[in-house]
Amino acid sequence: MRYIPIIICLLIIQMGLAADVRGASANPRVKLATEKGDIVLELFPAKAPISVDNFIKHANSFHYDGLIFHRVIKGFMIQSGGFTFDLTPRLSDRAPITNESKNGLSNSRGTIAMARTNDPDSAQAQFFINHAGNSRLDTRGGRIGYAVFGKVTSGMDVVDSIAKVRTQTVSAYSDVPVEPIRILTARLLNPEAWTALKDPEPVAPAFERPVPLK
Repeated sequence: MRYIPIIICLLIIQMGLAADVRGASANPRVKLATEKGDIVLELFPAKAPISVDNFIKHANSFHYDGLIFHRVIKGFMIQSGGFTFDLTPRLSDRAPITNESKNGLSNSRGTIAMARTNDPDSAQAQFFINHAGNSRLDTRGGRIGYAVFGKVTSGMDVVDSIAKVRTQTVSAYSDVPVEPIRILTARLLNPEAWTALKDPEPVAPAFERPVPLK
């Protein structure tokens, strides 16, 4: 009978370890298989639900497969999500999303954030991985920043190797790798950790009534 408390303690420890394992994998993880190696991203839906949902839906629709890192700046970031190897644009079929840069996450080394135009709410499919700490990209006061929604958990050496490649200017595009580096596949590793958000209903086309001629 005296061994029962020990057995109970061991069971409690095992249950605690199992809970830790579940907690470690509670966030969605996406693997980018690139021509330089694999990059695994942990995404943060509690902090950036719209950005995470948008990114996973693009991955699940195979939008990122075959696209290149079209803008690479060592000591700054590597960017992808918009162009094929010959700089042909691959446009997103999803609407622009709301900027989530006020979520408390900083553009530190190894984080992934949404790329956008000067319009804060213009992000669609393009993203970048910070190669260095870029806190200047965070929201400050009235200046809207770039929304971080995840981080690299393995493959930062791959990010480093991509950041070191030679680049060139091609037509209107600068910092383009001389040798294209493709994302071969982008796959959600643990689908059970993600619950899709409901997409907004498409706007119904306006019915234009003819005006009688007088």
